[in-house]
Amino acid sequence: MSKSAKPVECSSVSPSSGETEIAFEEALARLETIVEGMETAEMPLEKLLAHFEEGARLARICQTRLAAAEVRVQQIEKNVAGDWEVRPASLAGGGDLA
Repeated sequence: MSKSAKPVECSSVSPSSGETEIAFEEALARLETIVEGMETAEMPLEKLLAHFEEGARLARICQTRLAAAEVRVQQIEKNVAGDWEVRPASLAGGGDLA
């Protein structure tokens, strides 16, 4: 770890309220910043653990948002006439994402 690297400060993303308020792009950017900081900054174990915990929350937010986007894309299908239609999620693939 480099001593010249700038330490990364933990943000206030809480598991309850923050997860629904932060945008995907913001969560991803913050996660990238945390990873870079953990790789380059010299910091105490407790701070590393706090960053790891925040990173895990942000990764979960990103995964949830991506899964929701995937479901939304699957709901939009082109009908025979070429018009776009949105179908309920239960008809858009039955939940099989594998």
